[in-house]
Amino acid sequence: MSRLVTRFRVTLALMAGLLWAMPASAGIYNDLLKAVDTGDTATVKAILQRGMDVNTVDRSGNSLLMLAAGNGNRSLVDFLLTQRVRLGVRNNIGDTALMLAALKGHLEIVRSLLGAAAEVDQSGWTALHYAALEGRTDVIKLLIEHSTKVDAVAPNGMTALLLAAKSGNAQLVKLLLDAKADARFSTSDGTTTLKLANKGGYEEVAALLRRAGAQE
Repeated sequence: MSRLVTRFRVTLALMAGLLWAMPASAGIYNDLLKAVDTGDTATVKAILQRGMDVNTVDRSGNSLLMLAAGNGNRSLVDFLLTQRVRLGVRNNIGDTALMLAALKGHLEIVRSLLGAAAEVDQSGWTALHYAALEGRTDVIKLLIEHSTKVDAVAPNGMTALLLAAKSGNAQLVKLLLDAKADARFSTSDGTTTLKLANKGGYEEVAALLRRAGAQE
């Protein structure tokens, strides 16, 4: 009987410990994500030192590195890069830390990620596409220096040059053409860089494309 009582007490103790730990862990998890979101690097460091996984992700699959990169928190990004952080984690829609930094135009974070050997191009959308969508010329220069695929085709059939032509960004079009982007590229439905430039009334862009051999 005494053994049964002892086992029962041990079981109760274990259950109580689990019940205590579950909300405590959830609280630490939420505190960690909040600290990342608010740029509280000191709190992030303190929580990680308590044993939380540096590769923790939120409910959308965003890792701490991705959140910090997208928020432009360079000090936190640089700290995370000194830990055993995974650079190629993709969230639920396929974004990486590099893609989010490129989209937001956080040049120095893009530089840090590339310096840590983050993959420049991914399947599907790439950091180059994201930078082209927002006209992040400085980011694109850096990606080109790291041998990004300038003619990578996004899931919607667009290349960075097509995106630049559509937006009428002459500086970006010239940069991509200088990097040997294909001015003659056509999507499966016949969309060309020159068609997009003419449709938008972007005469300077159209002239650059014609010189590069683009045709409607």
